[in-house]
Amino acid sequence: MLRTHTCGQLRLSDVNHTVTLCGWVQKVRDKGGMIWVDLRDRYGITQLIFEEGKTAPEVIARVRSLGREYVISATGTVQERLSKNDKIETGDIEINVTGLEILNPAKLPPFLIEDDTDGGDELRMKFRYLDLRRNTVRQNLVLRHKVAQQTRLYLDSQEFIEVETPVLIKSTPEGARDFVVPSRMNPGEFYALPQSPQTFKQLLMVSGFDRYYQIVKCFRDEDLRADRQPEFTQIDCEMSFVKQEDVLNMFEGLIRHLFKTVKGIDLAEVPRMTYADAMKYYGSDKPDTRFGMPFTELNDLVQNKGFQVFDEAELVVGINAEGCAGYTRKQLDELTDWVKRPQIGAKGLVYIRLNEDGTLKSSVDKFYSESDLKAIADRFGAKAGDLILVISGRKDKARKQLNELRLEMGSRLGLRKPDEFKVLWVLDFPLLEYGEEEQRWFAMHHPFTAPKPEDLSLLETDPGSVRANAYDMVINGTEVGGGSVRIFQKELQGKMFEILGFTPEEAKKQFGFLMEAFEYGAPPHAGLAFGFDRLCSIFGGADSIRDFIAFPKNNSGRDVMIDSPSTLHEEQLKELSIQVR
Repeated sequence: MLRTHTCGQLRLSDVNHTVTLCGWVQKVRDKGGMIWVDLRDRYGITQLIFEEGKTAPEVIARVRSLGREYVISATGTVQERLSKNDKIETGDIEINVTGLEILNPAKLPPFLIEDDTDGGDELRMKFRYLDLRRNTVRQNLVLRHKVAQQTRLYLDSQEFIEVETPVLIKSTPEGARDFVVPSRMNPGEFYALPQSPQTFKQLLMVSGFDRYYQIVKCFRDEDLRADRQPEFTQIDCEMSFVKQEDVLNMFEGLIRHLFKTVKGIDLAEVPRMTYADAMKYYGSDKPDTRFGMPFTELNDLVQNKGFQVFDEAELVVGINAEGCAGYTRKQLDELTDWVKRPQIGAKGLVYIRLNEDGTLKSSVDKFYSESDLKAIADRFGAKAGDLILVISGRKDKARKQLNELRLEMGSRLGLRKPDEFKVLWVLDFPLLEYGEEEQRWFAMHHPFTAPKPEDLSLLETDPGSVRANAYDMVINGTEVGGGSVRIFQKELQGKMFEILGFTPEEAKKQFGFLMEAFEYGAPPHAGLAFGFDRLCSIFGGADSIRDFIAFPKNNSGRDVMIDSPSTLHEEQLKELSIQVR
């Protein structure tokens, strides 16, 4: 080893010991007679001291040639610092250097390697290997490592087996777009990169591996945003001989274990909410339950009163922003403009103030009497000082718009605290959704999700009313995981493919291997997958998953550091039987 200790290791108990440290030069402070160097590695920072007249002249000359990010080795004696630094763990000591070796000089980095850097996103992505030297980014990856480590510890303790599944698989038409890989040995044919190991983990259940998991890379060729990357990681799990309740209990246990071991938080029992209630009271299948403001529907109280906007609406629905009656007209106009933005799409916003003196004031006073407004306020359970905000229109759109307004009000009122965690199970999703453009049914999760047993009879008569035996886990308004009880009988799986518009020939071509496996004794099974990157970003209190991935892509799906994707040489394309126009 070139070093005896790391730069975050030494303490007062090491005083008078001779040590050798290696690392990168964070900063040099030359005061003439004294020179200090902050030496950094991934464990921390240690101060080195050099003194004219005491340190050898050749060492002084060498230290004065140092620049930021030079890689050096320093040998010396640990001594107590006169001016201590309580902001770093090694702040009580320094190294009186007797020997210094420059292991590698460095160009001046394009941005500061500090917590508060001056580098923009694109610049830091281009020089990601430098960005990874910053404490904040490094700590995110250490957290990711700990989440992975504790996930394996928990699942291993529950007798799960980690099994690797193939990366070169078959493309399927359901779900997001596949990334495809041409086969040189089979001209004109292609592999796909897996969007998930779904069919393989089900085949493992048929094989008798009754508890499987994998921390696995998955790939989706879809538009990107803060919580999406073209390649991402899942905690992928499956269990045999279980019902929905068993799965919920098992993986609620995993989440509680992770919160305890990674965050030091004792998580309360995770509440459950049906999809129908989530949409009715929050307008979202992933509600943020760190704060209240549930939706209240008002059709029966406000329609047929002469206000055409409400009279013609499929749904009139609102929220109660507690303590906001003091909002000025300017603030209310700004909120109205906010919901009218194209991203939200509302046509307007109605407000009702319950003033501190108990009087009521609204933006629709000409249509509603004092008693009408009081009935509305009572429906909300509003009290003096509250502000009711109402949106109307088509049911689905009004709920979606009010969900956005609810989240915005939660943010403005400081109710969405990043250090507070509310976990929720959302259950009983619709099994199918109808695509008006395609004029056919689509699986809301995937085609292997089982219907609720009590809804089986509706598959023939009313497919849109069938509920899925499916569940999502939501943390602070973000879906972090989801899964379902699976279909395990060939006949029911065939019926599902038929409803989704597959011909028997298409179903056999795409999924014949799975249907055949079901004929050889498939057990009842169920599972789920957690978005590992999302989970890490939530634990780290961040909105974006990018800084929890060592080498992420940008919003265009490019790795600007290695300049990928890139063109191929003509000979390679020819070898792969690919013609580029």
